[in-house]
Amino acid sequence: MKGNCLCGAIEVTANDARQIGLCHCSMCRRWTGGPFFAVHCDDKVRFDGDAVRTFRSSEWAERGFCGTCGSTLYYRLVPDGEYFVSAGLFLGHDFELASQIFIDEKPAFYELANDTEKLTGQQVFERFAPGGA
Repeated sequence: MKGNCLCGAIEVTANDARQIGLCHCSMCRRWTGGPFFAVHCDDKVRFDGDAVRTFRSSEWAERGFCGTCGSTLYYRLVPDGEYFVSAGLFLGHDFELASQIFIDEKPAFYELANDTEKLTGQQVFERFAPGGA
């Protein structure tokens, strides 16, 4: 898959994916202005362009954005290098919404009709974090 940020300063290349997930956590909502719609990629994502900027948002993750236009690029797990790339970068790509995480932090002012797996923050940490949290 190929995509780019709003201004075109950064091009992203990732292995093909069909499913996306979204995160309702307060950090993602503050960062994107809504839930973060993300493509779960491996550690082989490539970003071309010199405008990539990062912010270390926790001990285990960093967030990437375009330093020119501010487009959200990715959330990356530092220990294993896995990327969750913004689905909005891949215009015209046909995705299926498969999951929602941090559903317990979702505000009441929006609701999605998609029938997806839904995990609370605690369930996310129990399932994916080393040692369960």
